Amino acid sequence: MDSATDTALHDHVFLSAGHAESERRTWWVIALCGAMMLLEIVGGLAFGSIALVADGLHMSTHAGALLLAALAYRYARQYARDARFSFGTGKLGDLAGFTSAIVLAMIALLIGYEALSRFIAPEPIHFAEAIPIAVLGLIVNIGSVFLLSGGDHHHHGHGHHHGHGHDHGHDHDDAQTITTPNGVLSLSVFEDGVPPVFRLTAKTGALPTGESISIETIRPDGARQVFSLHNTADGLESRETIPEPHEFAALLKLDGATYRVAFAEHAHEADGKAHHDNNMRAAIVHVLADAAVSVLVILGLILAWSFGWLWMDPLAGIIGAGVIASWSYGLIRDTGAILLDMVPDQKVAGDVRRAVEAAGDRVTDLHLWRLGPGHLGAILVVATDEGARGPGFYRQLIGRFSSLSHVTIEVIQSERAAFQTTSGMSTAPLT
Repeated sequence: MDSATDTALHDHVFLSAGHAESERRTWWVIALCGAMMLLEIVGGLAFGSIALVADGLHMSTHAGALLLAALAYRYARQYARDARFSFGTGKLGDLAGFTSAIVLAMIALLIGYEALSRFIAPEPIHFAEAIPIAVLGLIVNIGSVFLLSGGDHHHHGHGHHHGHGHDHGHDHDDAQTITTPNGVLSLSVFEDGVPPVFRLTAKTGALPTGESISIETIRPDGARQVFSLHNTADGLESRETIPEPHEFAALLKLDGATYRVAFAEHAHEADGKAHHDNNMRAAIVHVLADAAVSVLVILGLILAWSFGWLWMDPLAGIIGAGVIASWSYGLIRDTGAILLDMVPDQKVAGDVRRAVEAAGDRVTDLHLWRLGPGHLGAILVVATDEGARGPGFYRQLIGRFSSLSHVTIEVIQSERAAFQTTSGMSTAPLT
């Protein structure tokens, strides 16, 4: 049996597209926090304010966490092409994020311990000093979040969606509008949890009956396929499933007329998980946590000062500790999963499997893991009865998944892929 091996040389640089910019922004925030830290400590010592010194020391913990993030960016960039790292340094940011999450958890425990201690043994509060310090800390943290995010709107728990293709969390691919004498129709490729089928719905007018309608696809290589339609609760759907890829001209034949529309294939990307920069996420969580605590502290101090509710200050501390612990847990869970090579997105894995099996073959083994922000690695073992199909055939099938940066494909050619011992193997980036 024929075998094939792709020996093309390729690098293993799996850093995020905005790696350099993220590194610069992190250093800017370190400079801001460092200046604030020195100002508070020096000012506190000069004016005899223990509260000011304490807040400066607290700021140093966040500056240290940001320094860890910045050094991770620098190290990953400097050693990105070091052959000692089999799959590059893309995961270094996740390792730094995991470490920062541990630090956050420790900070949450310390804040909680201190708050409980003050419930048991209240201490006098210097409101005139403490409130301005908390407000100043909040302003610095807001500025830090703005610098880290580059002006974008970041969410600490979920990251961003930087996918380049269509989001298949939606029900269908781009719907095509068709104007007929009896109304306007919408034709789409529907694949929400089911094999992809055509779906025809009416935007205006009545939906025609399925018996008088058919759809014929014409692919770039000239291959044609006819689809019959049947009525469903959601409109007309094709009885036959649509093979991958979804790039073709579709001829809708209705009442003796033919309407032509075009469908272009979109890369099936992860729902954002493959693109998360957990190093930046950890840095943002640190300053967001400090900002959240500052808000709670300001609120608690104002209420305690205005109404004599001294218990409000430690209560605010306990609430803040809970918020930080929750964010820390999310970071530990997500970065830990990446470091243990868990499947980063089941949807992407399912889409890759369906793309291969739509061609009539069987995926007997599939491994998917994250190499770095926006980069996934994959190993596929495909069993096929088609002797002419080699690794290159399947590489073309899944080539539209732009987040797959390093793919190894093994092809077992056998009637039922059970007793063959020879195979073809190909390892290369999908570029």
